[in-house]
Amino acid sequence: MIPVSFEYYRANTLDEALELVKKFGDEAKVLAGGQSLIPMLKLRFARYSKIIDIGRLQELRYIKEEGGQIWIGGLTTHREVEKSSLIKEKVPVLSACASEIADVQVRNMGTIAGSLSHADPSADYPPTMLALGATMVARGSKGSREIPADNFFVGTFTTALEPDELLVEVRVPVIKNNERAAYMKIGHPATGFAIVNCAVKFSLRDGKIEGARVAFGGFVTVPYRDTRVENLLAGKDVSLDTLKRASELVGEGQDIIGDYYADADYRRSLAKALFVRVARSALGV
Repeated sequence: MIPVSFEYYRANTLDEALELVKKFGDEAKVLAGGQSLIPMLKLRFARYSKIIDIGRLQELRYIKEEGGQIWIGGLTTHREVEKSSLIKEKVPVLSACASEIADVQVRNMGTIAGSLSHADPSADYPPTMLALGATMVARGSKGSREIPADNFFVGTFTTALEPDELLVEVRVPVIKNNERAAYMKIGHPATGFAIVNCAVKFSLRDGKIEGARVAFGGFVTVPYRDTRVENLLAGKDVSLDTLKRASELVGEGQDIIGDYYADADYRRSLAKALFVRVARSALGV
């Protein structure tokens, strides 16, 4: 199939892009790397009368360190996140996460803001951003605002971005000396999309887990932090027994996806096992 006819606009500056977004409203869709939007247009799952291409805005393509955080421009590609020496040094789990996205061709074109704004519940970035405590920077007609990752994902393919806002930057805290983090997924072998994925970050002190951030995607309709698991882990010894006990709480109270890939019960059992695997990798137990 081919897309329905649409008018194409290429923004040369961020301000121009924002003006177009405000002008056209729901008639338009923003095109960044196109790795999600283009297939949806071709299959006619999405229909828009206007497409606003922001893919050439170099002002949104950067990786730098500022005040204990890594600032990543919204149009930075997955491949650039994967290969960045700064990210590998300061937040290696994010580099590892990016390397799991689809294939090299997709990673060369797809962008971090495009993926996060698309908010696919099976995407790789959301659990990692939640576990790391990232901040999303949005820009719109009313200026800029910061959105904590905890508040960014509000539904399936739905974020906290206002209709006239673009995600222009992602800020990720640097991993501290007493912190450990890891990301893994169980993906469908054909598509690479996660049946379940999990990211963790632990703060350690004197052989105990001082604090934990545990996030999941893939098996739920909205990526989330599992606070039940986090609360059980806080103050506990670093041990396999601790992790196994915490895993029994994974997914409680969540809207779990069931489909022809895997039913809800199976996905939850995978999530429990994956959490133990990811946590062991991070903690070395």
